[in-house]
Amino acid sequence: MKIEHIAIWCRDLEKMKHFYQHYFNASSNDKYTNPKKGFSSYFLSFPEGTRIELMHMAERTTEADSIEGLTGYAHLAFSVGSEADVERMSAQFVKDGFTVIDRPRRTGDGYYECAIRDPEGNTLEITV
Repeated sequence: MKIEHIAIWCRDLEKMKHFYQHYFNASSNDKYTNPKKGFSSYFLSFPEGTRIELMHMAERTTEADSIEGLTGYAHLAFSVGSEADVERMSAQFVKDGFTVIDRPRRTGDGYYECAIRDPEGNTLEITV
């Protein structure tokens, strides 16, 4: 098992992308945009293989939202290897009484994942 990526809500997506590219040698994919949700993101890759997802949604980047945790850390994603493993782990989290936010599903940007809350309420994605 490995950590697949870390996601960060951003007020200024382009400025954040530039920062990580400039100071940390990150390379970026093409911008993903979902006009229906007003959502956009970049995946930044680092030479060692680590990735960060920078995400922006205009209605989630006000100062008041920042106080509520809607800027900064969004989720931690764990790649578990297969769709069957995602489904198995999701079922185990349900059985063990954890909150499952999203049952296993294919997302708009191609991931097969589920999302849960850890014991402290942080969001974790379990993905292929």
